[in-house]
Amino acid sequence: MKFSRSGGILLHPTSLPGPYGIGDLGPEAYHFINWLASTGCKLWQVLPLGPTGYGDSPYQCFSAFAGNPYLISFDALIEDGLLTHDDIAPIPDFNASRVDYGWLIPWKLDLLQKAFSRFSSTLSGEVPGGGATKESVVEGLVDEFTSFLADNASWLDDYALFMSLKEANGGGAWSDWDVSLRQRKKTAMKEARKQHAESIVRHSFYQFLFFRQWNKLRAYATERDIKIIGDIPIFIAYDSADAWANPDLFFLDKNSLPTVVAGVPPDYFSATGQLWGNPLYRWKEHKKSGYQWWLERLSSVLKFVDVVRLDHFRGFAGFYEIPFGEKTAEHGRWVTGPGKDFFTTISAALRSSRRGSRAEQISSIDDDTLPIIAEDLGVITPDVVDLRVSFHLPGMKILQFGFTGPDDPFLPHHYPTNCVAYTGTHDNDTACGWFKSAPEHERAFALRYLNTDGRDFAWDLLRSVWSSVAVYAITPMQDALSLGNEARMNFPSKLGGNWEWRMKREDMSNELAGRLHELNKLFSR
Repeated sequence: MKFSRSGGILLHPTSLPGPYGIGDLGPEAYHFINWLASTGCKLWQVLPLGPTGYGDSPYQCFSAFAGNPYLISFDALIEDGLLTHDDIAPIPDFNASRVDYGWLIPWKLDLLQKAFSRFSSTLSGEVPGGGATKESVVEGLVDEFTSFLADNASWLDDYALFMSLKEANGGGAWSDWDVSLRQRKKTAMKEARKQHAESIVRHSFYQFLFFRQWNKLRAYATERDIKIIGDIPIFIAYDSADAWANPDLFFLDKNSLPTVVAGVPPDYFSATGQLWGNPLYRWKEHKKSGYQWWLERLSSVLKFVDVVRLDHFRGFAGFYEIPFGEKTAEHGRWVTGPGKDFFTTISAALRSSRRGSRAEQISSIDDDTLPIIAEDLGVITPDVVDLRVSFHLPGMKILQFGFTGPDDPFLPHHYPTNCVAYTGTHDNDTACGWFKSAPEHERAFALRYLNTDGRDFAWDLLRSVWSSVAVYAITPMQDALSLGNEARMNFPSKLGGNWEWRMKREDMSNELAGRLHELNKLFSR
């Protein structure tokens, strides 16, 4: 694809406003797209959209292919006749500025179960009370659902069974299941599919609802000239359908436990490093299949977004391997990744698929550049730079990181055109939060560099990023709103309190739209 000079907003759907305790794919998402279009911005960046588990992190999902059921819109289900207003009432008194996952999840799942029950009962001609009719529920939806099952069987069959078994085992990790299920013995799998048939259909139905709603929202964004930037974590969660269904692709032992896990070594910021705990890939096995699992993963995501941010890009050049069972990341080693062979193979396969039967689904692939943004932050070695440059992938520049001095590569006067410039990301403090707590010498340099008194610091950063030569300029919604530390989305290595921030509807004001529109117009974005 061709990256065109544009500006955009980073906002995860969970952060959208609305009455149901969490942002979703309903009316407020459409309102946001309309508002975004009015700003002149052409990009909406989201975090991974997968089903979240313990810790609620979108970077630790139960599947690399599935969608998050918590994002399903109840308003859309009412329109479809799957729920009624009476079903939802009374709505709990949710905190409008934070997502309280502990209260939200059981309430939302209960209503999704009700929608599924209504859908299931109408298939046999039984229409429960509450205003739903057979015509409004079944007509069209049944055929759509049947097609969805067929089109997504390659990942959906395993995912739906995984979630059903997880549910039957009290939510516990698959390493605690019966050994016959952990090892996917044929007889045990056959019996499990029979025993949990209804649950399997239910989890499949939730995926159908998610992607049905997402596809409509994405089409609406496309009509308004908004491109959506998605996100692919390089590693998958251990407690996921991916690890359970494809054990040969990961370093797992005969007891289904990892032998080595991912992380990063000790550095200036952490004396013991970061122990992420994700299972690592057996890249030789992936190579034997032509990286088929990865090809399916990328193809799947590129059906639903226009561009993807590839998290921890450096892991494709070399990754840090830590023995399983270590308490810190101090005793690991660097291992060479798949490198250029991976991207050469993937590039050729994606372009070939575009010319084939799936051309309409992966329309963003052409003979120029892959629609991938390389998250190349952290300690970057020459081999990582060479890998990114060889495939013409734009890297990331975070202005908030740049105020150590005039030679800092994160300052705009050092930016190449082929990069994506941010005021900050979901993992950083907000611009105003940073300015309040940063070391004095960095604060002083920032004021000198930006030629400002700091009274509108977040917008000083926005103007600097937007005026740069970077092809994309993006800011978190929190920085556009000049919010402080209380609005931070994630604090890496901190347990609890992450991924909760939500904005208010009135935050999408005409005044803010006008300020962004002026930036986009002034700097040709």
